[in-house]
Amino acid sequence: METGTLDAADLRGRTALVTGAARRVGAQIVRTFHAAGANVVIHCHRSRVQADGLAAELQAIRAGSASVISADLLDVAQLPSLVRATCDRFGSLDILINNASSFYPTPLGSITATQWDDLVGSNLRAPTFLSQAAAPELTRAKGLLLNIVDIHGMRPLRDHVVYSTAKAGLIMLTRALARELAPDVRVNGIAPGPVLWPEADMHEQLKTKILDNTPLHRQGSALDIARTALFFATDAPFVTGQILAVDGGRSIGW
Repeated sequence: METGTLDAADLRGRTALVTGAARRVGAQIVRTFHAAGANVVIHCHRSRVQADGLAAELQAIRAGSASVISADLLDVAQLPSLVRATCDRFGSLDILINNASSFYPTPLGSITATQWDDLVGSNLRAPTFLSQAAAPELTRAKGLLLNIVDIHGMRPLRDHVVYSTAKAGLIMLTRALARELAPDVRVNGIAPGPVLWPEADMHEQLKTKILDNTPLHRQGSALDIARTALFFATDAPFVTGQILAVDGGRSIGW
């Protein structure tokens, strides 16, 4: 293993904290990193039952390898406690993945301050302050900070003014932190495309239109995102400040 890089063979002895990790993409990232040998900290807010179930599943595979932390990421004062709890449990924080996100439409003319605070809070403010809190530990570990952004942070999604704006800010935060934390910490972003449909109802006609405008003409999976995250953690020691679209070509196929 090269000095200052994560081992390309596995992640044994490393600790990853993943926000919003009880379900969907976050849960798949946790499973994938755990399978590579990492200890994992599963952050959740309201999905404690699912988070505890995921931790139990992983503990059954490897005892003492998974932990759950509940916190409201909109409460900035709580964020340093996530870092402390992670280090208290496993002794270090090597990988931080800012995955938690609110997502819903905010058509122009109907945007409220509450929607702004929620969408910007979860997608930009929380990653900023959690990354700041984690920076000393990540620097000591010569680790990785990974932000889950969105292709719509580069090309806005109609009627999602605030969400698209927040994700655009997260993309810039990723690049800015890559400069601020170099040379000890690598900072990158993954921009998913049509991977998991929103949990709110989406018309089949719209799904079909999206896939028709995706060059690979199919939907991706949470595993596609998790594998990309693992690539950044294990096989990209000379990559920082980059945003990788994992979208079947959607960002070029509008």
